[in-house]
Amino acid sequence: MDSKVVLKDGMAFEGHLDGFQFMIDAAAKVGGQGLGPKPKGLVLTALVGCTAMDVISILRKMRVEVDGFEVEADASVAEEHPQTFTEITVTYRFEGTDLPEARLRRAIELSEDKYCGVSAMLRASASLRHQIVVNGEVLAEPANTA
Repeated sequence: MDSKVVLKDGMAFEGHLDGFQFMIDAAAKVGGQGLGPKPKGLVLTALVGCTAMDVISILRKMRVEVDGFEVEADASVAEEHPQTFTEITVTYRFEGTDLPEARLRRAIELSEDKYCGVSAMLRASASLRHQIVVNGEVLAEPANTA
């Protein structure tokens, strides 16, 4: 994996990653012009992309097919610099029929605890939690059996 950025204008940089090019920019209050997302936001996108790919791959191996699937993250940021994420909530949204709750939960657990490297990196500095939404309905967390 190889990445670099090249200054283009103001606080805007052209990013290069594995043969792809994209713009990143800073917030307007520090000279950004809205020419691309901010780097910290891309970390959240990396998180949801990583876990989404894991979950859908695991579900397919379990022979669970979804009609629609999306993952989003909402993060709280520390007020003091370096303003790291303090808490992140990842929401997994599934659409479809015959979606066994136990398999959805297992796929998410495997991604979060074993496969998603981005999740593992972020867990070192932030509290990560998740919620599951199936066909628009939020699933309750399983009862603690301990």
